Amino acid sequence: MATARGGTYDGARTRPRSRTTAQLFCLVIGATLVLVGLLGFLAESKFDTATGGDGGALDGENLILFEVNGWHNVVHIASGLLLLAVMSRPAAARAGAIAFGVIYGLVTVIGLVDGKDVLGLIPVNPADNVLHILLTVAALGAGLASPTHTYKEVPA
Repeated sequence: MATARGGTYDGARTRPRSRTTAQLFCLVIGATLVLVGLLGFLAESKFDTATGGDGGALDGENLILFEVNGWHNVVHIASGLLLLAVMSRPAAARAGAIAFGVIYGLVTVIGLVDGKDVLGLIPVNPADNVLHILLTVAALGAGLASPTHTYKEVPA
């Protein structure tokens, strides 16, 4: 039987399968980034990369983990919202994860080369750089490992 798109339909029913790896990545990392960005404003809401004090690091018991400032928080929130926005459709989630991986890969390279900030706006330290490397690899892996659709045959 012919379909409206010019293909054929054999009468088999199909139903959506579980989420793709890219969709899961977008959901989990997107929600985490939004939360981290919002919490980051509690640690530091200034929009500068001042070197005085702890630079707005999210820390516990004087163990500095990640450098944050207002711009860093905005980037986390925007990245998270973007991932959440594309997670519902397999093809969009795949493209979103790959784009996220490419952009965070670029941010990683800039952070590693400069060592203290990205484009003079976002403070980074070694922990940030390691996290950015892990996010880049995970995003690219999830995106490249995911199909653009998720349907499987259901017996009639």
